[in-house]
Amino acid sequence: MSTDDTSPDDALPGVPDLTDPQPSTPVTAEFETGTANDPDVGTAGDESTSVTVDGHDVTVPGGSTLIDALQALDDDVVSVDPGADGVADDADVPALCYYDRGGDCSDEIGPRSECRTCMVETEEQGLVPSCSYPAEDGLTVRTDTPDAEEARSVNLDLVLSNHNLRCTTCNGNGRCELQDAAISEGVDHPRYGVFDERDQYEPIDDTSSFIQIDRNKCILCNRCVDACNDVQVEGVLRVEGHGEDTRIGFQSDAETMHDSECVSCGHCATVCPTGSLTEKGIG
Repeated sequence: MSTDDTSPDDALPGVPDLTDPQPSTPVTAEFETGTANDPDVGTAGDESTSVTVDGHDVTVPGGSTLIDALQALDDDVVSVDPGADGVADDADVPALCYYDRGGDCSDEIGPRSECRTCMVETEEQGLVPSCSYPAEDGLTVRTDTPDAEEARSVNLDLVLSNHNLRCTTCNGNGRCELQDAAISEGVDHPRYGVFDERDQYEPIDDTSSFIQIDRNKCILCNRCVDACNDVQVEGVLRVEGHGEDTRIGFQSDAETMHDSECVSCGHCATVCPTGSLTEKGIG
């Protein structure tokens, strides 16, 4: 026999007030202007932490990720290219979708851990994405293990395999982080093939007088979405679809850039690591 004192009436499901059928504020109403707030990354609190990277001890401030620890070391130890500063020819860790949080307004951009070209190996947790994994005190990190190097190489090839590689006719030719990373890694032909079937190409959106969109060159890093929504706070771009149909679209459900609410600020093109979003007249 139950000893629960709850009356039958109390045990019934709650019925919303008819004048206010929504009894509580939905989570989405608490989101700041822009995309759904990115989760916090880095260590909790303000205390500095110490990690060991490729045999070198490094101390980073609270809130840091492993990529911050990598960047704190001299380039002759490990070279990291975090987007905002461009990609060097001899990068050890390309970090394609990462945008340097030391750059202008870059605190509002990612990281998303989308491309996984920044993978490193830790003794404690195995392979992890350095752009978003917290620099926990005492971690031992290696960038040069066979597994870490293979992970970065495989993920770079996966990005390249779904990319229009006609670089010579691309508006981003010569200032493309993906192109630079491929050259740095000595990639002659991606191991998973290339995106070379012409009937697979999505038409270029050339309707805007200022910005051209070539989704065939998009690596879905989300930099442009964050820049549009959380830096410029225009609320124009979004990620839509799923699986192989995932693409950059418009929050207004517009079909083209011209029909969207775009104000032609150009920030999306500034942060784009490839030639997917480019300003017209610059080539």
